[in-house]
Amino acid sequence: AQLVESGGGLVQAGGSLTLSCAASGFTFSRYAMAWFRQAPGKEREFVLRISWSGDTKRYEDSLKGRFTISRDNANDVLYLQMNSLKPEDTAVYYCAASRIEGGDYKAGYQYDYWGQGTQVTVSS
Repeated sequence: AQLVESGGGLVQAGGSLTLSCAASGFTFSRYAMAWFRQAPGKEREFVLRISWSGDTKRYEDSLKGRFTISRDNANDVLYLQMNSLKPEDTAVYYCAASRIEGGDYKAGYQYDYWGQGTQVTVSS
């Protein structure tokens, strides 16, 4: 199984970025998917999660309204649309796949597969 993130880069505060996560080697449509991020010197944190069908989405409260998660099960791709970016959004962003639909969805241990991460840097 493999997850490959792309779309990261340098953006000015207030700008937007869309991250993609291409999945292969497993049945993407049967897995809940999530985005996590890790800023320098900080622990990895949950960002958003989407159910296998796309019907249910979970957000980190502080990000709701700026970040949106979506998925394309026909092409095995997960997306993260980030708007109104702030310098504190600077981090490495990771996608992750979980066979568990519910549970402690913010916990990293629940996820079976992880991508290598993509760097997002927001300048002030």
